[in-house]
Amino acid sequence: MNDIATRVAHNVNRVRERIARAAEAVGRTAEDVLLVAVTKYGNVAEVEAVVAAACRTLGESRPQALWEKVPQIAAAQITAAQITAPEVEWHLIGHLQRNKVRRTLPLVSLIHSVDSLRLLQAIDEAAADRGQPARVLLEVNISGDPEKHGWSVDALRHAVEGLADYRRVEVRGLMTMASRTGDEQVARANFASLRALRDELAADCPANVELVELSMGMSRDFEAAIHEGATIVRIGSALFEDLSGAV
Repeated sequence: MNDIATRVAHNVNRVRERIARAAEAVGRTAEDVLLVAVTKYGNVAEVEAVVAAACRTLGESRPQALWEKVPQIAAAQITAAQITAPEVEWHLIGHLQRNKVRRTLPLVSLIHSVDSLRLLQAIDEAAADRGQPARVLLEVNISGDPEKHGWSVDALRHAVEGLADYRRVEVRGLMTMASRTGDEQVARANFASLRALRDELAADCPANVELVELSMGMSRDFEAAIHEGATIVRIGSALFEDLSGAV
């Protein structure tokens, strides 16, 4: 194992230990929380090391980067004779424009960042053409930060009934980011608000909407998110720490 692989494996293990401790603190288990390794912080060799450390779910923020990295990592796995290993699963976790839907959809198993009915319509049409349903989360701007994408709470409440119109889209839950300006208590309050909204909306949803997932928490606040019910955490920088100079 080279230096990069060793350090990445150490980082992955440390993050998994923190996930387990946070889950156990509130009567949950590590298996209740999916770790999505965010690849925007790593080059191909570093991302390959994350995969080798048993992180099989990868997330990318930008569609263009996703288009590049999916074939690169697939080729790296084949080169490393990992072709028999479990397949890597990709999620898009960042903003998606409608004109990038058709190229993105075949590459991902979940889109975290659906923030409008117009985007849902584009995904629904692309999924119909592919003959396969698309799995998505609805992004909520729970903190109200003006620079963030996402539904407002009131807008989402009004939109839920109309989600039944998008029959090729499976809405699996909600996603959010905590306020960038607050501390851990602010983050935890944001996450608690998303959980409460999920519980409220889940009580009366169309058949294609099953709000079981809460994607919330990143490197700086994922433990607070787990305490408040996160089922998916999106971890990037914590997996790629201390790699400068590693070969």
